[in-house]
Amino acid sequence: MNLLRFKLGRRFVIGVPYLWLLICFVLPALILLRISVTDMGEGLDPFAPILRPVEGQWQVVLKLDNYFSLFNSSANPLNWRLGRTLYTDAFLLSLKYASLTTLLCLVLGYPFAYFLARASERRRPVLLMLVMLPFWTSFLLRVYAWKGILADQGLINNFLMGSGLTQEPVPLLYNDVSMLLGMTYVYCPFMILPLYATLVKMDLSLLEAAHDLGASPWEAFWLITVPLSRPGIVAGAMLVFIPALGEFVIPSLLGGAENLMIGRVIWDEMFSSNNWPRASALSILMIVLILLPLAWRHHRNEHANPAKAA
Repeated sequence: MNLLRFKLGRRFVIGVPYLWLLICFVLPALILLRISVTDMGEGLDPFAPILRPVEGQWQVVLKLDNYFSLFNSSANPLNWRLGRTLYTDAFLLSLKYASLTTLLCLVLGYPFAYFLARASERRRPVLLMLVMLPFWTSFLLRVYAWKGILADQGLINNFLMGSGLTQEPVPLLYNDVSMLLGMTYVYCPFMILPLYATLVKMDLSLLEAAHDLGASPWEAFWLITVPLSRPGIVAGAMLVFIPALGEFVIPSLLGGAENLMIGRVIWDEMFSSNNWPRASALSILMIVLILLPLAWRHHRNEHANPAKAA
């Protein structure tokens, strides 16, 4: 009886996350995949039937042009030519900003996570609360607050002009700097928390042994602390890079008109052009391009550590 309860409890604990992934990830992805190959027809119905009568016979009608058009650099849709398009440029630009955001979050978040992990147990709850405090405020309000700080009549420009450092407002808003600043501010806690969880469990006797063997504090940091914190770096980088890649709100509110990231392109295709299949094809392509590196890394780790994988 106890063994049966253990097996049922284990299946329940394992099944709940799988059910959550099925409902919140797999099912929406399948709906997007279905829309991405739909021929909307004259009715512009993104849920138009795929199984249709064609010349008296029922056939499955799949429109794969929604995928091919993403890479068609020709002005004529019938003359397909592989090349750079609006969609590839937007994706490359999103990769650039997401990578820079991840790097900035790592540079700023690692020292704070290190200090947090080395702080006394009495101070850690307060410091952790400071990291999580922004989550108590609306995401949209926090982004709008940065508009007020960086605007021509905002807090920074008023200080600069009031102190006599500048005679006119410095253009701080609607450029790369303001967008990267906003994205780094929003996603930095997602880098700090995994790093803290890794660093706080580190065995400090390893650092003492390194110092006894003649290593300087900087050498001990690079040779021991950084390698042992690699899982936290990877987890934090994933938590920052993946949502930053498809970010829509921050580039729209803080970025310039030339910062056309893939999230804005998907929004325009779906709600401005009413082209749901192409927007869904873009979304499916993004999911695949994100999952492939993750699957490759997981496969590589399994072969590198066969005993751990078993």
